[in-house]
Amino acid sequence: MESDATRFWIFVAVSLVVFVGLLRFVTRHRTSRPRTGVLAVVAAVVVVGGMVFAKYGNNLGLPWWIYYTVPALATLLVPPVIFRLRGRELAQYLFLAFLSSPAIHVVFSLFLGWHEYMPFIPVPSLKQLMA
Repeated sequence: MESDATRFWIFVAVSLVVFVGLLRFVTRHRTSRPRTGVLAVVAAVVVVGGMVFAKYGNNLGLPWWIYYTVPALATLLVPPVIFRLRGRELAQYLFLAFLSSPAIHVVFSLFLGWHEYMPFIPVPSLKQLMA
């Protein structure tokens, strides 16, 4: 059985991989793609910083609209500004950014029975569905 801390850092790691992949995908047609260092810093701030803020904001009793909104705004605003996303890139980024968190939540909930990622979206596990 994994601890809450282990689960949290697994969520962070998966989210980080998805986020970096999303940015690489969105900027794939550029002749000068985002530098790895800049991408790593943005990913660390948005994903790691955002998830730590949300976790500890919740633990400290902050209202949900603060501990979910601040990381969501960072996700929606920081990468488009830093990477100067325009037109198609921006549309793809926003669509995939909105889709990625619920998709990660569904996968973890369905296959592992871990419901902490977005607990307000109830998704039963396969184990629950087959019982």
